[in-house]
Amino acid sequence: MKKMTLALMGAAMLTASFAGTAFAAGKTIAVSWKTFQEERWKIDEAAIKGAVEAAGDTYLSTDAQGSAQKQAADIEGLISQKPDVILVVAFDSDAILPSIQAISDAGIQSIAYDVQFEDPNALYITFDNVGVGRIIAREVSKVKPEGRYAFIKGDKGDPNATFLFQGMMEVLKPSIDSGKIENVCETFTDGWKPDNAQKNMEQCLTSTDNKVDAVLSENDGMASGVVAALEAQGMSGIPVGGQDGDLAAINRVALGTQTVSVWKNATNLGETAAAAAIALANGTAMDAIKGVGKFSGGKKGVEMNSILLEPTPITKDNIGVAIDAGHITKAQACAGVAAGTVAACN
Repeated sequence: MKKMTLALMGAAMLTASFAGTAFAAGKTIAVSWKTFQEERWKIDEAAIKGAVEAAGDTYLSTDAQGSAQKQAADIEGLISQKPDVILVVAFDSDAILPSIQAISDAGIQSIAYDVQFEDPNALYITFDNVGVGRIIAREVSKVKPEGRYAFIKGDKGDPNATFLFQGMMEVLKPSIDSGKIENVCETFTDGWKPDNAQKNMEQCLTSTDNKVDAVLSENDGMASGVVAALEAQGMSGIPVGGQDGDLAAINRVALGTQTVSVWKNATNLGETAAAAAIALANGTAMDAIKGVGKFSGGKKGVEMNSILLEPTPITKDNIGVAIDAGHITKAQACAGVAAGTVAACN
């Protein structure tokens, strides 16, 4: 518990490190969002917008609605408004590259927000997504150290899907190699959509005659689809992993239908990104921003300046961390939970 609290404090301190810096107001910070399908993006946006406007600057945003083509058009429109910095949550990390080049050609700074696109001129700000994959695998394998595992991965065009799976395999490979764990299903999920994840899980259950002992889903929205597919087959309660700290997922953790949700504190991430964007807009060199290091873990190995925050696993044992932080109310986390089954709900 202490270690996880310190991780959250560390992220907050990184954000606070910009607080004493005097910047001139009047800058414009824009964000191209890939979609608002997951509830967490609304939390990110509130944090970014709040920090930008509190600094006296202007916030602009667009929603690509899960379309690479629309996102390219969105960014073209943002460039025409001449913002100082554009944060991009890429729907497709390869398809977005011409748009990122257009941002640079226009003399505008860019930030890869949470989703990496490989451009050396951009600042990459996210959580350690390989680490998130490790956490999901670690927590599920604690509960089910042996058995038949299914892997419901995110969208093929999003490098986070690969980073998460990489982290999972780092933890599970020894058990897979020894035969303790068998990978019986592994599939990408178009758009990270819960209904697509449910269909993938249904197909997995059909192909294995329901012989699945644990499921590693790469986010909480997809985990909701996974849990629905399991419940339909009377398999509710087998270990299921996810990430994002969705409110419904934390409640599923309390209820026992999901084993872990890795909480990436979107407020801290948004505030950190907003502070970095304001610093860039005011002329701070990218590699001079507090907390910046080098990252070259993408599929092309492009080295980028980056800020990686540390995530927090939420399990039945520490749901109180998210409640105490104000991320979720006790009533939301504990809805339907039987008395005495979860300490934080007592």
